[in-house]
Amino acid sequence: MNIGDVAERSGVPAKTIRYYEDIGLVRPLRSGNGYRDFAVEDLHKLAFLGRARSLGFSIDECRTLLSLYDDRERSSSDVKAIAQKHLARIDRKISELQALSETLRDLVVRCHGDDRPECPIMDDLARTGTT
Repeated sequence: MNIGDVAERSGVPAKTIRYYEDIGLVRPLRSGNGYRDFAVEDLHKLAFLGRARSLGFSIDECRTLLSLYDDRERSSSDVKAIAQKHLARIDRKISELQALSETLRDLVVRCHGDDRPECPIMDDLARTGTT
């Protein structure tokens, strides 16, 4: 398959596929004219990478997951450990975003939103690190 075919079938954009090749995540064969020639295995790896990236796994985590994907002797506990670590990061980020949302919601409620210059939002943004 050429890059357009594999991009369409995997759902991964051609530009991303080229990047994955540059960093060694996929290694398509090259035909005599230099064009990339993707095998079915490459398609599966690209679909795998696309799904892993859509779940927020980092490139390094994807590299590790791909090596585990290729290792039929792998331990599922290795895969689970990576997913648990990633899930913990997601949960921390959700907590941070919820705290940001609560703070901003409070500021928006406290702002009168009228013609007066007083604005709790601006006051908060201008506040220095010392309270």
